Amino acid sequence: MEIQDPSGGYRYITCQIQNCSDKTMTVQFSGGTDRDSLTVQDDYIFLQTTSANRTKYYVSYRRNAFVQMKLPKYALPKDLQIISTDENQVFVAVQEWYQTDTYNLYQSDPQGVYYSILLENVRSTKQPEENVLIDILEVRGVKGVFLANQKIDGKVTTLITYNKGRDWDFLNPPDIDMNGKPTNCKPPDCYLHLHLRWADNPYVSGTVHTKDTAPGLIMGAGNLGSQLVEYKEEMYITSDCGNTWRQVFEEEHHILYLDHGGVIVAIKDTSIPLKILKFSIDEGQTWSTHNFTSTSVFVDGLLSEPGDETLVMTVFGHISYRSDWELVKVDFRPSFPRECTDDDYESWELTNLQGDRCIMGQQRSFRKRKITSWCIKGRSFTSALTSKVCECVNSDFLCDYGFERSAPLKSESSKCFADFWFNPEAPPEDCVLGQAYTSSTGYRKVISNVCEGGVDLQQNLAQHMCPLIAPKGLQISIREESLAIKPGEDITFIVRQEQGDVLNTKYQVDLGDGFKAIYVNLTMTGEPIRHHYENPGIYRVSVKAENVAGHDEAVVFIQVNSPLQALNLEVVPVVGRNQEVNLTAIILPKNPNLTVFYWWIGNNLQPLLTLESFLVTKFAETGDIRVTVQASCGSSMLQDSKVVHVFDNFHVLPLKFTKHLDVYNPDIPEWREDIGRVVTRLLAKETNIPEETLMTVVKPGLPTAADLHVLLPANQPKRKRSVTSDKRIAAIKQALNAHNISFFLRGGYWVLVTLADSSSDSQRIGGGSGYWAIVILFVICLVAVGAFILYKFKRKLPGRNVYAQMHNEKEQEMTSPVNHSEDTQNIIQGEEFIDDDLDSQTLGNARGNHSGVVLSINSREMHSYLETLTSSRLLCTRYQGSREE
Repeated sequence: MEIQDPSGGYRYITCQIQNCSDKTMTVQFSGGTDRDSLTVQDDYIFLQTTSANRTKYYVSYRRNAFVQMKLPKYALPKDLQIISTDENQVFVAVQEWYQTDTYNLYQSDPQGVYYSILLENVRSTKQPEENVLIDILEVRGVKGVFLANQKIDGKVTTLITYNKGRDWDFLNPPDIDMNGKPTNCKPPDCYLHLHLRWADNPYVSGTVHTKDTAPGLIMGAGNLGSQLVEYKEEMYITSDCGNTWRQVFEEEHHILYLDHGGVIVAIKDTSIPLKILKFSIDEGQTWSTHNFTSTSVFVDGLLSEPGDETLVMTVFGHISYRSDWELVKVDFRPSFPRECTDDDYESWELTNLQGDRCIMGQQRSFRKRKITSWCIKGRSFTSALTSKVCECVNSDFLCDYGFERSAPLKSESSKCFADFWFNPEAPPEDCVLGQAYTSSTGYRKVISNVCEGGVDLQQNLAQHMCPLIAPKGLQISIREESLAIKPGEDITFIVRQEQGDVLNTKYQVDLGDGFKAIYVNLTMTGEPIRHHYENPGIYRVSVKAENVAGHDEAVVFIQVNSPLQALNLEVVPVVGRNQEVNLTAIILPKNPNLTVFYWWIGNNLQPLLTLESFLVTKFAETGDIRVTVQASCGSSMLQDSKVVHVFDNFHVLPLKFTKHLDVYNPDIPEWREDIGRVVTRLLAKETNIPEETLMTVVKPGLPTAADLHVLLPANQPKRKRSVTSDKRIAAIKQALNAHNISFFLRGGYWVLVTLADSSSDSQRIGGGSGYWAIVILFVICLVAVGAFILYKFKRKLPGRNVYAQMHNEKEQEMTSPVNHSEDTQNIIQGEEFIDDDLDSQTLGNARGNHSGVVLSINSREMHSYLETLTSSRLLCTRYQGSREE
């Protein structure tokens, strides 16, 4: 039976039905098996295992130990289907690595271990629930005869073999059709091809019908031509096992054999109701009709009473789709006046398409009822008549394992050649020191072939003594099928050796944590090595197999990790376009071994992989970009995701807090987010700046610090950005410098938020703000130069008075156009912008008492001074933030 073990795998065990319990169960296969792969058929038990995307197939012959099935080395099977297991031989269809809708047919030795190819590219069809149908059919009644559909370059043709796949031939077409007209179908351009489908309904025949007690009688649906045509289903029949064929119907019929094939019943395969059936008593030479019911019925199936000799059948169906089943019994016994005698039979000899009578090492003759006899064969009828053993010829041998024929469809001229990967002189993998083995000549006798004497392609076999073979193909597998485990968790190592001596080999095992041991017969007994690791880390597990002839080593690395408990993505929520930003993943435990990080940026489905817990990247587009990180460590995986706001322009003001806030800083993301929200809310309330344009980001670690991001309003025109941002920055600085931003902390403390020492000026982020800084710089330089010209040459400008007042003999200086003594609210709400059509403007302190220069100039003169400034290439002082230097 197949049971599931605690690790989730499946194991094959046996026990006696009378006393089956956990204590009496016996493990028949040391490793785990694939689910539902256990198959018991005749003397064979099959199972499969899959590891590292490689599937291996095992067989047990007569309940002995399991042995890996030996297919050609580079078959690399994707699937394997059991076709037949009778006569001490296994037929399998194997889908190799390069095939999609075809399989290759293989034949085994008596133990089912070594396989040789018989036919390539047999057509297959995928059915619902992953079932696969292979287009190969064993002809019942005559051993060794098979039909198969081969698909090459999209062309499907039907082949027949009489010697278990050793030789294959096309089906000979009939000369005339059912109406007596010439078919004009001549080989090699035209043959008969048959559909080899099984019926979905178990109560009707498939497209080809044969029976054990009717040897040589084959009836099937197909067509004549160069290939099989799916929609053509003409009915053909042969009574000499495929040598000659006749067409009997133009459409497909369901077939039923009665009285050992003495009566053939046919009912048309159709979706309309019927009341007529056809039958033949002369092997399809002539057909009669019979009304089996007075009311037409939709036929659902045909059944015969038990026994091959019966002449009683039942047709069941329904009159309408809503009615119950209708069963109609048809009895052909009254049609036959008597039972057959020996004079009513004649013999026929089995031959292949070349006319050879010696098939499978013997001449076989069968008897059948004469066409002119009208009698019942009855229960005592036997079809086999005589058999005579033949001398062996080349066709009685096929290629041994590791050999292939040069032309599979040719009979006599083809020879067997060793495949490039196979060395006929090399000892077998299971060769034991002191025993003898026989090297292959490339041929072996077809199983069930009974020929004697004559040609012996297996003669002159050389006997060799098994040498001591060095171990090869050493493997370490994990029963739990996971290389990553938790500390203290059990792990089971299984050591296997594909080739080489096992009785005289020592195995040195090192589990990487100080445990070392030497084993004998480790791979022969299949004894697992159980262990557990207490501490996290990477452990190198090695097994070295060594004998006098050589050594081999296998290594596997085991990751012992505590599962991830927490993951947090740390990222600055506001960044500038094309500005480098650091994405950091904080995980707990902090230093797990070999954690892999997967980073998804935006809607990109292809992640970036790192072994470090951070990633430096840039965002080329503005907007809200979602960043997601997954941390994978062993069998655990966690994910966190954050949204990053990308802007062209914004200001950053560094902030600091009173030191006692550090005492209550747990340094967790939630706490930092809450502190940031309260600071943002207080600043927005104090300055009347919209809260959505402010974002306070508290930095990880100590001492507690933060950055205030001042964003541009979403609906503000681009040309107004600089002046408005400067006003908001001034208002924020004034609120912070006035110590107006504070919040209450546990323990009776109030936390004061101020500008950091290096934050006398804000940092402007983004490329767009540079343009407006240049514009303001240009205007200030223009005004300064204009004042200088007016002061020096005031007598040359009639109609204009310029007043200059000097106090304490100080240098002239330009005062800020903003009155800092005015209320902060008026600064934010007022829209003071430089207008190109300004007729006159007063610069200076309207109410201050400090020195200054008062200028009055119209727009026309402003343009004149602009030209003068441009031509003289005057240099102006650098403007930074809201101050002049």
